[in-house]
Amino acid sequence: MTRQQLFEKIREKESFLCVGLDSDLSKIPSHLHKAIDPIFEFNKQIIDATYQYAIAYKPNLAFYEALGSKGMESLERTMEYIPKDIFTIADAKRGDIGNTSNMYAKAFFENMNFDSVTVAPYMGEDSVTPYLEYPRKWVVLLAATSNKGSFDFQELMIESTGEKLYEQVIRKSASWSNANNMMYVVGATRAESLIGVRALVPDHFLLIPGVGAQGGSLEQVCKYGMNKQCGLIVNSSRGIIYAGSDENFGAAAANAAKKLQQEMAAQLQLHLG
Repeated sequence: MTRQQLFEKIREKESFLCVGLDSDLSKIPSHLHKAIDPIFEFNKQIIDATYQYAIAYKPNLAFYEALGSKGMESLERTMEYIPKDIFTIADAKRGDIGNTSNMYAKAFFENMNFDSVTVAPYMGEDSVTPYLEYPRKWVVLLAATSNKGSFDFQELMIESTGEKLYEQVIRKSASWSNANNMMYVVGATRAESLIGVRALVPDHFLLIPGVGAQGGSLEQVCKYGMNKQCGLIVNSSRGIIYAGSDENFGAAAANAAKKLQQEMAAQLQLHLG
C-alpha cells in the first residue's frame, strides 16, 4: 500500500485507527475455547466487528509465537482473512543484521504478506535496509516508546549534538529512505515529544500506541503530530479487543472502535477540514 493509498483510506473511513490483535488465549471469551482454532475465531469476530472503523490491523507476533506451530497457523489464517484493502503491521520488533534481517524481511513480506513490520534500529543501517528493498512495503522504526524503561536509553542526551538519543536515531535513520516506506513509533503518552519528532520527519507516518488503556490523549496526539496527510496511525489493542468478555464481545469491540473512530473523524475535520 502506498502512502497516497493509505491517506485515501483514512479519508474514506474518516479514521486512522489500527486495531492491535494482541490475542491472548487466557483472555479471550471462554466459549471460544470450544472452537477448533480459538485464536483465529476470536480474531475473525474482532475483524468483522471493527472493519468498518479501522484502516489497519496489527497482530503482535509474541502472542502467536508463544503458542508454537498452532499459534502461527492462527496468524496465517488471520492474515488470509483480513480484507486486502486494510493496512497490516507485523508487530515483531525485529533487530538483527545481514542475512538474518534478509530472512526476517522475506518471512514477513513474502511468506506472510504483511504491509509493514516493526523494527528496532539500534543496530544501525544494515539492520534496516533489507526491509527497505521491498516495493510497497513499510518499515516501522521504534523511535520514542512509552514504556517505563524507555528512559534508560532513549532520553539520554548526546553532548556533541544536544539531541536526545531517540532524536538522533530519527535524524540518522531518515536518511536511509523516505516517507514513502518508513514510519516511526512514538508513544501516545509522550505526545509533546511529537513536536520535536515532527521537526525531524514532517512528512512521515507515525504509529502511535498508548491511546486508551495506557492513558494517551488522542486530542494531544493530533495537536502535535498530525500533518497535511494525517500522518498518524493510532493503535488500540486491549481497549477494543477486550472491551467485552462474553458472547457479545464482538458488539463491545465494535462500540469501542466506533467511539474512537468518531473522535478521529472530529480531529480530521478540525485539522484537515
